[in-house]
Amino acid sequence: MSKRNSQAAKTAARERLRQERERQAKKAKVRRQLVVAASVVGVLAAAGGIGYAVVQANQPDHWEAAKDAKLVKPANTSGKDGTTVVIGKADAKKTLEVYEDPRCPICASFEQAVGGTIEKDVEAGKYKVQFIGASFLDRNLTGEGSKNALSALGAALDVSPEAFLAYKSALYSAEFHPEETDDKFKDDAYLIKIADTVDALKNNKEFQAAVKDGTYDRWALEMSDKFDSSDVQGTPTVKMDGEKLTGSDGQNAPMTAAEFTTAVDKALKG
Repeated sequence: MSKRNSQAAKTAARERLRQERERQAKKAKVRRQLVVAASVVGVLAAAGGIGYAVVQANQPDHWEAAKDAKLVKPANTSGKDGTTVVIGKADAKKTLEVYEDPRCPICASFEQAVGGTIEKDVEAGKYKVQFIGASFLDRNLTGEGSKNALSALGAALDVSPEAFLAYKSALYSAEFHPEETDDKFKDDAYLIKIADTVDALKNNKEFQAAVKDGTYDRWALEMSDKFDSSDVQGTPTVKMDGEKLTGSDGQNAPMTAAEFTTAVDKALKG
C-alpha cells in the first residue's frame, strides 16, 4: 500500500470514529433529557397528589356539609325545622315524650319491652306520642350510625306515621339492633334491608332513594340538636307532659310493660 493510500485510510478511520463519538454523545444527551423530564413529571405528579390530598383533607366530611344542605322536612312533621314528630289522635289530651338514640342498647331493650304497649295506647287514644331523636353516641363512640338511622326514620315518616312506627320497631328489634360499638346503621344498605321487613317500605323506591341520597340528613341533624338543647341527659327517657316517668327504681325509664303502664296511668290522673 502506498504511503498516500495509508494516510487516506487513517483519515477515513479517524472520521468514522469522530462520527461515532458524536452519535454516542447525542444518544447520551437524549437519555439525560428523558431522565430529567421523567423526574420532573414524577415530582409534579407527587406534588399534585399531595396537593389533591391536602385539598381533600380540608374538605368538610359528609355530615359537616349536611349542616349547610337544604332542609327537607318529612311529611307528618310540624314546627320550624320539622322536628316536632307527634303521632296519635288529635283529641288525646296528654302527650308522651320519648327520647331515644338509635344506637342505644337500653333504648332497644325499652322498645322491645314497651314499644308495643305505646303503639296500642296511641291507637286507643290514651295519649299522643312525641319522638325526639338523639345522636350523642356518634360523638361518644365515634361514627355516624345514629345520625344515619335518624335520617332513614325521616324517610319512613315521610311515607306515613305507621311506616315510621313499624320501622322504628324494626331498627330496635333483637334481630337487627347492633351492639352500640358496632356502627352498622351507618350502612345505607343495612338500613334498607331492615326496611324491607316493613310492608309500607318494602321495595319502596322513593324511600330507598331518600336513604341513599341523604334527603333527610340535615333534618336528622336538626332533630339531634333539639335533643341536645333539652334537659334530658340520657336515653331512653320518657315524659308525660314534661314530667319524667320512671320505673320501680324511681330514677330510670320503666323497662317493663307493667311498670310503664303503672307510671303512665299515674301520670294520666295527674
